[in-house]
Amino acid sequence: MKKDVVGCAMRRARTLVAAASLALLAACSSLTTDPLTKMSAEQLYAEAKSEMAAGNWQRGREVLAKLEARYPFGRYAQQAQIETAYAFYKEGDSAQAISAADRFLKLNPNHPFADYVFYLKGLATFTDDLGLFGNLLGADPSRRDPKAMRDAFEIYRELVNRFPDSVYAADASARMNYLVTAMAQSEVNIARFYLERGAFVAAAQRAQLAVRDFAGTPAAEEALSIMMLAYDGLGLPQLRDDARRVLEANFPGSRYLASAGR
Repeated sequence: MKKDVVGCAMRRARTLVAAASLALLAACSSLTTDPLTKMSAEQLYAEAKSEMAAGNWQRGREVLAKLEARYPFGRYAQQAQIETAYAFYKEGDSAQAISAADRFLKLNPNHPFADYVFYLKGLATFTDDLGLFGNLLGADPSRRDPKAMRDAFEIYRELVNRFPDSVYAADASARMNYLVTAMAQSEVNIARFYLERGAFVAAAQRAQLAVRDFAGTPAAEEALSIMMLAYDGLGLPQLRDDARRVLEANFPGSRYLASAGR
């Protein structure tokens, strides 16, 4: 009986040792079959770039993560952070792209490519491919998230102020001008929404904001006309006429003058 118990225990021990050995061999096999394990930082970076060039953004990010984990210092680690932000942007994951860009800028505020990271962050914050730089399918950028437009504007402004000689400065300035126009029209869209529903006080207030904050933009013309109609709806002829005079002075040929009458 005692021999049987001992024999059973020994057989069980041998089984456990065999299982552990197989697991160890499998682990070693997986390590030796992964070509990334023996790559240098330069080779890992080249591999990640190759994956991203083929449109394999997730795989590219995975290789970049291995690069940064194994070689956390040096130019390849910094470049991996930049490329990770770009990969997230290309995947359409704006939140992760912005987070990666912020992380890089916090760690490397004076990096030679900091201007590019600012520019990339602006693109991720507000993608304007449906606006001035594409206008596909007739989409109206002024009807998109106004906070994203304001945030992108501030990012581009910081880029231009900090890096006036950057190769991205001219394009950033053009995007700022575009965003100002879009933000102004966004305010006017909201003012028109209130006007059409008879909310004259709200319409007048929103139109005033558009005129005050975005004077000189095309949207200011319609904003003044909305102010005229809102004040007329409120029974405030003096304010209505004041708005009309400003409209006549700044937009003498405005179509809104003829439609509003006197």
